[in-house]
Amino acid sequence: MTPNARLRRRTLLIVGCGDVGLRVLPLVRGRWRVVVLTSSPGRVAALRAAGAVPLIGNLDDAATLGRLGGLPDAVLHLAPPPGSGRSDPRTAALLAALARGGRVVRFVYASTTGVYGDRAGQRIDETAAPAPATERAWRRVDAEARVRLFGRRSGARTALLRIPGIYAPDREGGDPRERVRRGAPALRAEDDVYTNHIHADDLARACVAALSRAKPQRVVNVCDDTELLMGDYLDLVARLAGLPPVPRLSRAEAAQALSPMTMSFMGESRRIGNQRLKRELRLVLRHPTVADGLRGA
Repeated sequence: MTPNARLRRRTLLIVGCGDVGLRVLPLVRGRWRVVVLTSSPGRVAALRAAGAVPLIGNLDDAATLGRLGGLPDAVLHLAPPPGSGRSDPRTAALLAALARGGRVVRFVYASTTGVYGDRAGQRIDETAAPAPATERAWRRVDAEARVRLFGRRSGARTALLRIPGIYAPDREGGDPRERVRRGAPALRAEDDVYTNHIHADDLARACVAALSRAKPQRVVNVCDDTELLMGDYLDLVARLAGLPPVPRLSRAEAAQALSPMTMSFMGESRRIGNQRLKRELRLVLRHPTVADGLRGA
């Protein structure tokens, strides 16, 4: 039996197979037997058509996860934490189910660059310690710690992908031109923050690369080369789409006009390095900047 034949028999479990997971599926077809955990029976037919084996289960109900332990050799965990609290019981339930089988040798977790908190526009890389400023980020820090502990105890090679804003013209809720069309404001230049991005297709490719190339217990920032203040980014989007520039507000004005969630994103500024993505995962970005990702869309 050839090495390729053995590899094709290995099973990859994708947890949280939304937009990014669906972009991963064609990249791993023929290399893995792919099982997708879904809590929605209505998605079963579509997942089968995409080349996956659907498995009904719910991360909020540990009793439905009993079959997971003996299934996967590798796991791609894309599911978000719950919407409140500082811990992630969903990841805890998943890891407990997998630990009972003792089969997983690779585990890739999709986290967020939000764990870094506000860095006042500084350039940082993966050596920067987490400094979460919101419960949303604390939940991700909790999940990361659980994944690392799972790796130490089980011997699985775990990778933490820290991901910024995901965009793509064909991504539901992820086309920045829609925000510009709505006339959603940005901060004026003196109050503005740096923002980071990754095209959904490049993120899917990074997930696949991490399954085979990530170093054990490694953090990798998955972001492109764009280095723009949020308002300048939205103005770029507007210019490429032939739309008027977005309105600008002071921070005080924005606090009156925008939701607390939106303001929380406007309260953190950082420029994130991606050298591990390029050197260790050896990923050549197909959309190295937002301008590249939106041109011709």
